Amino acid sequence: MEPLTRTLRTAALLVFAVSLRAPVGAQSPPRRLVVLLAHADDETAASPALARYAREGVQVYMVIATDGSGGSGSQTYVQRSDSGPVGDALVKARVEEARCAAAALGVQEPVLLAFPDGKLGDYLGDRTLLYRLTDRIAKEIERLRPDVVTTWGPDGGTGHPDHRLVSDIATQLHRAGAPGMPERLVYMYLPAEAFRLANPQRAEPPMLIPQAKYFTVHVRFTPGDLEAAKKAIACHHSQFTAETLQRFLPAMQRLWNGAVPFIPGSPAVSGDDLFR
Repeated sequence: MEPLTRTLRTAALLVFAVSLRAPVGAQSPPRRLVVLLAHADDETAASPALARYAREGVQVYMVIATDGSGGSGSQTYVQRSDSGPVGDALVKARVEEARCAAAALGVQEPVLLAFPDGKLGDYLGDRTLLYRLTDRIAKEIERLRPDVVTTWGPDGGTGHPDHRLVSDIATQLHRAGAPGMPERLVYMYLPAEAFRLANPQRAEPPMLIPQAKYFTVHVRFTPGDLEAAKKAIACHHSQFTAETLQRFLPAMQRLWNGAVPFIPGSPAVSGDDLFR
């Protein structure tokens, strides 16, 4: 067989083999980002970045651990202290608020695990609760198989025990190599000034904001992404008064200055993109 003939035949066989493996028009699956949250409204800490990734075609899922029943009137740093819905009415309100925020950001329908709000670490009251929560989160991670998981830092961002627990579980699953858990884990935080804007009568929580040197990932966003983030936070009527939103919304551009900072929870994440 002539050399040219052999070359053409080999090339034809290679093309045929590739065509069998990759059908014409086939596309790679969309990237996936799971945001592991304790409460509806926690996504505020990363909302401009979530809006950006959703706009770029990433499938963004908010997995919310609690039912939100302890939110209104609680003593956390970013929530309201006046009267509002309570009990089943509050749970229902926060479900709708979570869906409203997801729609505003352009992300997927929220995944609601409905564990008791404010009690995720209630080991003495229910010794099975933490194990059940870990199992549920692990099953959602295995089902969704994300490329990136983001959650609160180990300090909980605001210090809330529920925030700390979901962060601990994410880190636990990452280090254990749980099925579907990606190499890319990142921690999110509210900017320090956000505490003062949300509750100017309170002092800034002590030693909750990490040093600037640890924020090595900065995800840039557009003005449109910021507007989506503003609409999302405004969905949480049960948690933020009109007065709080009046202080907070105009300051959002200054708070992030065009980029949401994250702290890597694994060496796989660096630079200006959670996916690179």
